[in-house]
Amino acid sequence: QVQLVESGGGLVQPGGSLRLSCAASGFAFGTYTMYWYRQAPGKERELVAAIGSRGSTNYADSVKGRFTISRDNAKNTVYLQMNSLEPEDTAVYYCRGVYSSSNYWGQGTQVTVSS
Repeated sequence: QVQLVESGGGLVQPGGSLRLSCAASGFAFGTYTMYWYRQAPGKERELVAAIGSRGSTNYADSVKGRFTISRDNAKNTVYLQMNSLEPEDTAVYYCRGVYSSSNYWGQGTQVTVSS
């Protein structure tokens, strides 16, 4: 059974940090490109960051220099380190795994940035 389970969300003050984790099971994690997306209330889901199977990364302009995506293939886990958080980062964060025609999503974790 394929599963992507996000964790690490919560409430944080502006300027704070959080690290999200996404634990994968049921598929060959190391071969998949992994993504973090987010969806704020009333807005479309948007791509935040991506990491290829060999570790190449890409980021949305809005998070460059603040967020870092990484993966640990031995643990079948992808991470999103989020620093200097802003209220505009408030959203449900989802991880996604893609390889060829296979495409899996997690259930999401809420991140709220507020004082």
